[in-house]
Amino acid sequence: MAENKKHVPSGVATGGNPAGSPAGAAGTAELSSTGAKGIAGTGDNLDLLLDIPLEITIELGRTKMLINDLLKLGQGSVIELAKEAGDTLEILANNRLVAKGDVVVVNKKYGIRLTEVISPVERVEKLG
Repeated sequence: MAENKKHVPSGVATGGNPAGSPAGAAGTAELSSTGAKGIAGTGDNLDLLLDIPLEITIELGRTKMLINDLLKLGQGSVIELAKEAGDTLEILANNRLVAKGDVVVVNKKYGIRLTEVISPVERVEKLG
């Protein structure tokens, strides 16, 4: 049976249409990859990790508000975010920062072009 897969440019994560989704909501994401077999020093043990699901979140921005203000929100309300238009977005895997990127449109869907990938050393430093 043939798989119906869309081509995604290298380094672009795509998600569903965010219309109707809350700001900063997680969408499904696909990240193109060169494949684990091409990485030096990897063995068959890496194959065990390749099927572990990760929750990918693209964070558009954050804000704080009072419960009273939250209860006043209705259809058409606008929530101002702390991030400015044009700022890079944060890409998180299981709530850990792994990359930053810019918004792009790919085949009429939103995507993220990775502009910076956090090094493994930086990621380990942030754990402790």
